[in-house]
Amino acid sequence: MSHLADQSFVPLNIAVLTVSDTRSPDTDTSGQLLVDRLLAAGHRLAARVLLKDDLYRIRAQVATWIAEDEVQVVLITGGTGFTARDSTPEAVRCLLDKEVDGFGELFRQISLGDIGTSTVQSRALAGLSNATLVCCLPGSTNACRTAWDGILAEQLDARHRPCNFVPHLKQAAPCETRS
Repeated sequence: MSHLADQSFVPLNIAVLTVSDTRSPDTDTSGQLLVDRLLAAGHRLAARVLLKDDLYRIRAQVATWIAEDEVQVVLITGGTGFTARDSTPEAVRCLLDKEVDGFGELFRQISLGDIGTSTVQSRALAGLSNATLVCCLPGSTNACRTAWDGILAEQLDARHRPCNFVPHLKQAAPCETRS
């Protein structure tokens, strides 16, 4: 599997979607953490959007990004819980060509040390669609930190061995940030 890792860093074009009925651009600490982390790692912010928790709006936004040549990764924070309004997994799952089963499993394993058995209430998931990695993360800032630091930082780095997601993603030119 070492053929799936490269020797040089490849900056990726990453879109960030925050799903929340209560946050605004000024109070979106989870989305901001993801933006800060991806930029610090050397990636590019392709777009950033904040949407109310509405299954069809979420699905439409993610489908638009999956179809765009420039977007290689979509990170979604919020809407993964068990309230009646939480619909991110339902919005996204039908768009995925392949689900990355281990993503949610690993996220819950890493979270166990921080939040104990409450980790079973996380419906974090990831998958590939049109050579775009889509990751659904809980809405808490700590959960986003856990996902980035414990999984995404390495899996979005072409140098990580024995393998990473970069070879599976569409090749894209640099993009301009959109909101």
